[in-house]
Amino acid sequence: MDLQQIVDDTWNALADERGSGTPAGYIPALAQVDPTKFGIAIATRDGSVFCAGDADEQFSIQSVSKVFALAMALDREGAALWEAVGREPSGNPFNSIVQLEREKGKPRNPFINSGAIVTTDRFIGDRGPDEAVADLLSRLHNMARDTRITIDEDVARSESETGARNRSLAYFMADFGRLLNPVEDVLSVYFRQCGIAMSCRQLAEASLFLAFDGTDPVTGLTMCSTERARRINALMLLCGHYDNSGEFAFDVGFPGKSGVGGGILASVPGRATLAVWSPGLNRAGTSLLGARALAQIADRTGWSVFSGTFEKS
Repeated sequence: MDLQQIVDDTWNALADERGSGTPAGYIPALAQVDPTKFGIAIATRDGSVFCAGDADEQFSIQSVSKVFALAMALDREGAALWEAVGREPSGNPFNSIVQLEREKGKPRNPFINSGAIVTTDRFIGDRGPDEAVADLLSRLHNMARDTRITIDEDVARSESETGARNRSLAYFMADFGRLLNPVEDVLSVYFRQCGIAMSCRQLAEASLFLAFDGTDPVTGLTMCSTERARRINALMLLCGHYDNSGEFAFDVGFPGKSGVGGGILASVPGRATLAVWSPGLNRAGTSLLGARALAQIADRTGWSVFSGTFEKS
């Protein structure tokens, strides 16, 4: 299978649609990003990365960072994490307060904002916020084999300045005793976590552990256990795109996690990881062009996890 040809063909087939969708204008720093940006990257077991378009330009990964936060929270907390956050699709917007109140401050899953705030709280543990952020960046540098991954401070500051809803969620959960650390410490990490800047290439490489049972097949570094990698993939498939998760599974068939910066991370167990970026979003906050690209790649490769011909390589 010529993955480079598939990536090139996919990019070329969709190039005229660049700018489709609506960028996340409610975060001022994201509203300034060129909406015509479009990148694709596929990383495979042997260390190869197949790229097209703007795959080497860094962007704010936003909620895609929740995947790494979840892996680190599980590393520190183990199964006890599930006492604080659920594992079910929400069926509601990612920042819903109504659902959180109805369920007594326990978030429905780790990928809606309230759930991600809890997982961030748990991976901080008993450390200070700066130490936790440094640990997260170090993990990403090692997994991606690239120390250029950093935090876009302008985006992080913009997140904080417009973060009234996230503060409301965090204080609401604190009132129910769901957070172990001071709210502002947790949000300090959460906003910086969402402001992490990575390229499609870096994101695909840093995420290989998801497709290979928790261990990067290139570096041999383990991010999490086999069981936890499988659990994370399951949650990505069920909850990775908020109330658009079912549609994504139907059209694409990969476990995936989207972010309002326009990035989508996808895992194909036993095969590869994929990252796409296009800032224009659909109504649920998933990259419109990015999802179309992944659907085309799934079609060309036959890699959907629902395919009867799917076999691990």
